[in-house]
Amino acid sequence: MARHQSAASTPAVLALARAGVAHELHPYEHDPRTELSYGLEAAAALGVPAEQVFKTLMTDVDGELVVAVVPVTGSLDLKALARAVGGKKAAMAPVARAERATGYVAGGISPLGQRGAHRTVLDASAADFDAVFVSGGRRGLDVSVAPDDLVRLTDAVVASVAR
Repeated sequence: MARHQSAASTPAVLALARAGVAHELHPYEHDPRTELSYGLEAAAALGVPAEQVFKTLMTDVDGELVVAVVPVTGSLDLKALARAVGGKKAAMAPVARAERATGYVAGGISPLGQRGAHRTVLDASAADFDAVFVSGGRRGLDVSVAPDDLVRLTDAVVASVAR
């Protein structure tokens, strides 16, 4: 089950614990001066392949907030995301809107334990791994979880949405 449970009690970690989902916490020292993105910083600090670390992006698809979870090594294909949820047009959501909707700060937005339920799309490349790393709900904390559990907990659609 979870290790380092005392390291954080974020809504994401609590959601995993409540669901009884096997996961592992991976705290690291976040450096606010780094030139790396949050996800690449996490991969380097944790010593894991960057392809296995996924970022959580809040998007606006036809006026609805939609969560996209994609590898930190690439970018989000907005057209593919819109298609995956049956929408016409997708754009990145403004940071302030994403923070309000999720209850997390940018760089620490987790796909788990968000303030409200949002449709979620997980990039199909997650299936390449036994576990993927996603934000644990704050900068400097990732959690590793099986992709199937992430899909189940977020009710995610799995689709190729990364480039």
